[in-house]
Amino acid sequence: MTHISARLRQAVLERAGNCCEYCLKSQQDSRFTFHIEHIIAEKHGGKTKLDNLGLSCPQCNAFKGSDVGSYDRKTGLLTPLFNPRKQNWSDHFQLNSVLIKPLTAQGRVTVRLLQLNRPEHLVERALLIRLGRYPCQKEERAR
Repeated sequence: MTHISARLRQAVLERAGNCCEYCLKSQQDSRFTFHIEHIIAEKHGGKTKLDNLGLSCPQCNAFKGSDVGSYDRKTGLLTPLFNPRKQNWSDHFQLNSVLIKPLTAQGRVTVRLLQLNRPEHLVERALLIRLGRYPCQKEERAR
């Protein structure tokens, strides 16, 4: 694994606003430090550059691992995962109460592979929504 400099880490954190770029949870609402992750893993040729790094909560990062795609169960086609550097979250997902609803094939494989709607996520999201802390707000992202 390539070393990620402090300057590059800071740039990723600032760009993401301390929010997981997959599930939209704030790092402030986690007991664990979020990960700077390679969107395209190094083993697949991904570079340690700002345009290939994202901020991910430990749960999303653990389920994503080095995956870059999966088979979409609806179409049967090999489909890339959502890429937060090249795509807008709202084009692929919609927050429906506590559920992250996929809108596209990429959304479907990302929700399934990263297990974004696991029961414990839904319980946590419901609490954070009641507290006005989910999804990450633009004010938080500016911090």
